[in-house]
Amino acid sequence: MGTTGLGRSVSERSDDFAAERAIRRLMTRYCHMVDDGAFDELATLWTDDAELALRGETATGPTAIVAVIAGLQTPERRGLHVGANAIIDVEGDTARAVSDFVFMRREGGPDPIVKFIGRYMDRFVRTPGGWRFRRREIHFRGSS
Repeated sequence: MGTTGLGRSVSERSDDFAAERAIRRLMTRYCHMVDDGAFDELATLWTDDAELALRGETATGPTAIVAVIAGLQTPERRGLHVGANAIIDVEGDTARAVSDFVFMRREGGPDPIVKFIGRYMDRFVRTPGGWRFRRREIHFRGSS
């Protein structure tokens, strides 16, 4: 196969594109599962040694991570997470991403309000079962 101007083969760039697509899907599944309260499924998105860093605390392992998220996303506090502006860098079987998020929910009225905005800083690992979160840092913006 030919190489691109960056010295990488078309096949290698195609593999990176497929990896980036799979990682975007993983990031989106996270939002859907949290919003839907699908916490058993949410546990499958993480490696066994994964970390979630949130507000100065770090939870390690899928069970601890899901416990933290489920505690924050009780039925009355659930809303809608929207991810945007993802920049994903793939390096073989690992990847990093930076993305922004908006979280909206209803609070008393019929219309949702923006409750939080922030940034995700993620690390991923390719496993035999596909891409998984290795680490997610959640940084809130503004007065959150």
